Amino acid sequence: MDFGSKRIGLAVGESGFGVASPKPSLAASGALAADARAIAAEAERHGAEAIVVGLPLAEDGSDTKMARVCRQLAERLRELGWSVHLADERMTSVEAESTMRGAGLKGAETRKRKDGEAAARILDRFFAEGGGAA
Repeated sequence: MDFGSKRIGLAVGESGFGVASPKPSLAASGALAADARAIAAEAERHGAEAIVVGLPLAEDGSDTKMARVCRQLAERLRELGWSVHLADERMTSVEAESTMRGAGLKGAETRKRKDGEAAARILDRFFAEGGGAA
């Protein structure tokens, strides 16, 4: 997932095949506990075994303010009983926008799908780095 202050980008994937698919975003509530419950409900609805949270690190790899928030969100999800992994999400929004432009999407359609596409890039990166391997 790609956590933001306004929207939460979601994607689901199959670790055995390393395939991620974007899903519609959730509106962020502004309260981590409520957002964690909403994310957990979506994960359960999709039959997820674990949740991957994108970690927006600074260019030098250090934590940003939002990375610290994402770590807190991950802890809330763990408190709800979920296995949670953190994945570097640097440049995934840029990659998502580039992919959508390449597919001919523009304007409102790009804005509508960007968060889910970024979440799919995060999950792709997690799989590529050996995450989710049995």
